[in-house]
Amino acid sequence: MAGTKVKKVKTKKVKIRDIYEITLGNALRRGSWRVRATMLVSGLGNLLHGQIIKGLLFLFCQAATWLAFIFFGIEYVRDFGTLGTVLMDRVYNEALEIYVNIPGDNSLQILLYSVFAFSILLLGQVIHLASVKSAYKTELDIKKGRRPSTISQDFNNMFDSNMHTTMLTLPSFGVIAFTVVPIIFMILLAFTNFDRNHQPPGNLFTWVGMENFRNMLNLNGFMGHTFIRVLGWTIVWAIFATFLNYFFGMILALIINKNGIRFKSFWRTCFVIAIAVPGFVTLLFMRQALEETGTINEILKIVFKMAPIRFLSNTTSARISVIVVNLWIGIPYTMIITSGILMNIPADLYEAANIDGAGVVRKFQAVTLPYMLIVTAPYLITQFIGNINNFNAIFFLTGGGPLVTDYYNAGKTDLLVTWLYRLTVTSGDYSVASVIGILTFLVSATIALVTFNITASAKKEETFK
Repeated sequence: MAGTKVKKVKTKKVKIRDIYEITLGNALRRGSWRVRATMLVSGLGNLLHGQIIKGLLFLFCQAATWLAFIFFGIEYVRDFGTLGTVLMDRVYNEALEIYVNIPGDNSLQILLYSVFAFSILLLGQVIHLASVKSAYKTELDIKKGRRPSTISQDFNNMFDSNMHTTMLTLPSFGVIAFTVVPIIFMILLAFTNFDRNHQPPGNLFTWVGMENFRNMLNLNGFMGHTFIRVLGWTIVWAIFATFLNYFFGMILALIINKNGIRFKSFWRTCFVIAIAVPGFVTLLFMRQALEETGTINEILKIVFKMAPIRFLSNTTSARISVIVVNLWIGIPYTMIITSGILMNIPADLYEAANIDGAGVVRKFQAVTLPYMLIVTAPYLITQFIGNINNFNAIFFLTGGGPLVTDYYNAGKTDLLVTWLYRLTVTSGDYSVASVIGILTFLVSATIALVTFNITASAKKEETFK
């Protein structure tokens, strides 16, 4: 009928999962007996479909991993539950007329090599499952009338469509071998009694379950008392070291960028020189200067006739000294970062503030600071976590001191990370140090995730675009 409007009916597109998707589940449910047989023998499906070289490669990988596990790892995995039972012994050799050491078990080797053995087994399993999916893909190609890819085509794809996988393979192995495996090893140490009294090969250590965690979190115990106070100082230090550097660096950048200030490049260079000098050099120099017979006390003695101040041997003054010295190292970094951001704040925001009659302080509160926070919140969180683990500032300036008897192998300026170092290098309490490492990670991860999700950077990222 003329003039009648035809109403268009919108049809909703229904997403249907492709039944030919190459997944392990589809391979086992929809694959033929050749594919399912590959679950038993790696590469069998490829061999039965005529892909001889590819099938042999998968078969070789499976055989290699199992042989490596059998001839290298199984002897250590067998003792993984006990971490060794045979102690090293000394017997007198009458022929040589000397005492000879008879090797026993080594708990450290058993634990470390067991982790590597399990890693090899896991890697072999990943390759084995890849062979199952490869067999299923080949079978689908045959069903669809396509010719399965040859080994030369797969090789060419490694440097074409699958270039990303090829480039990431070697770095991934490196991350697993040198990062993931050591982290797992360290975590497992936390559940043992590996300390100064259980040092292999002379003595063995064994599993103790959650005992180390209970001792560390028992606030009425000696170790728990130390942990809660070191943790408290670590958080206090991180707050002061992060936010004082941030605000002073921002204020310094505002002053230098202010209209009418001459020789801006010169003033920036003066502060950037502090970055050019390695941080540990500055810290070691300040450590010498703050000693009771150091330069600063000598100047105070000559000019003001003052008695020497115990900058580093008194708890309060040592903590203040660490925070103040860290300002000299940290402020230039913040100044450089904030300078670029300050120059990119839209001028119309300041013009609107001027129309409203806002003064310098009000413009800083309403325009500069909110803009800076929304842009630099991730940087602030990163700096905060970095200061929780700021080993250099404490180790090179105070060494964790002053040492006290009411702490368990810790000093009054020790952070969790420097306490961990002291326990491993000085005391040999490796299991306790591992517990501290795990708890430090949990604290850092929790703070980072919670604070980022409540910041404006996460909630209002479109505000100042």
